[in-house]
Amino acid sequence: MNDQVQTIDSGYALPSTAERNRVLRNTYWLLALSLVPTVLGAWLGVATGIVSGLGGGIGLVVFLAGAFGFMFAIEKTKNSAAGVPVLLAFTFFMGLMLSRLLIAVLHFKNGSGLIMTAFGGTAGVFFVMATLSSVIKRDLSGMGKWLFVGALAILIGGIINVFVGSSTGMLVISVMAIGIFSAYMLYDLKRIVDGGETNYISATLALYLDIFNVFQSLLALLGIVGGDD
Repeated sequence: MNDQVQTIDSGYALPSTAERNRVLRNTYWLLALSLVPTVLGAWLGVATGIVSGLGGGIGLVVFLAGAFGFMFAIEKTKNSAAGVPVLLAFTFFMGLMLSRLLIAVLHFKNGSGLIMTAFGGTAGVFFVMATLSSVIKRDLSGMGKWLFVGALAILIGGIINVFVGSSTGMLVISVMAIGIFSAYMLYDLKRIVDGGETNYISATLALYLDIFNVFQSLLALLGIVGGDD
């Protein structure tokens, strides 16, 4: 029986170590796969400029409607064969929307270098958080509500700043987002490691959003402080 399930003091059953490792392994594979449509969407957006005209309120509405619509669909289909295709369609959409920021950064002389730096920094953050999630024994579930409040504050601040257009505001929001979503990355990874998340599609969605937000915020920060006209 111990090979199939483990119990904790409160009486709740946890997945076996083998099951947790399977979820983590599938999550990593699907996360890696999800980056392919993200890159394709970003490339298409940069090459065609198809979303570059979606500025201000229109761009915000399209992004929020598309993102939350896809996330709702993913949660509805996560236990069916449609779950993975819907997730990959979502990551393509996110890459497409990311192309607006990429186009702005590529206007700098060192734009390509800034993108590679942001990518390397995001990969570094993920490596550190993945390592910490495997060695930290403490239960981090209590972080969830505080991280949610922080993410909500960032979302509201970002919406306000779309209409204000403040570079200082964007700088502050970017720094906060890097910190909050790096911590969210650790929280989500620890949930998988501890058996709190048993659906690898939901786990992939959570980690993808963490990575996307860290990369986007880091790239925006680098563009503000390190862009070379």
